[in-house]
Amino acid sequence: MNIFIYISDYIIPFIILSIVVYGILKGINVYETFIKGAKSGFLTVIRLMPTLIGLMAAVGILRASGFLDLISDAIGQFSGLIGFPGELVPLTVVKMFSSSAATGLLLDIFKEFGTDSRIGLIASISLCCTETIFYTMSVYFMTAKVRHSRYTLAGALLATFAGLAASVVLADLMLGL
Repeated sequence: MNIFIYISDYIIPFIILSIVVYGILKGINVYETFIKGAKSGFLTVIRLMPTLIGLMAAVGILRASGFLDLISDAIGQFSGLIGFPGELVPLTVVKMFSSSAATGLLLDIFKEFGTDSRIGLIASISLCCTETIFYTMSVYFMTAKVRHSRYTLAGALLATFAGLAASVVLADLMLGL
């Protein structure tokens, strides 16, 4: 087991050193290339900032207004019938927009139900196997200047529901239910 600790401590520095050595061996000005990449990344962040601020504001408004709770209560009545706890509906909805906001909700769920409870396990697993659909679509489509998303949203929602179903099944298996 100690081998994994050593590997995890040294893998990132090893990868960075390998890239630098490879670049030097190929005759590439590694520092200049790094600076160009950093500048490009910074400009990308600047272009994405309005979208990120808009998404964070929208999630904050939904939480503060109580609209998220209203939607969650309505959906939660039906989700409980198929085995998905209604208490996790707000987490699922928020996760589609923002991972950081979903992490805040996850901590609230842990405080209320516990980390080892069925709800806590389902919440943890569901955050790992679902994606921030609307954030990802807005960021990538804006960057690539995609105007028509075709089946992306339908596919992403289908994958999210599959991840949610898997989280319920896996949590129940872990608990022996």
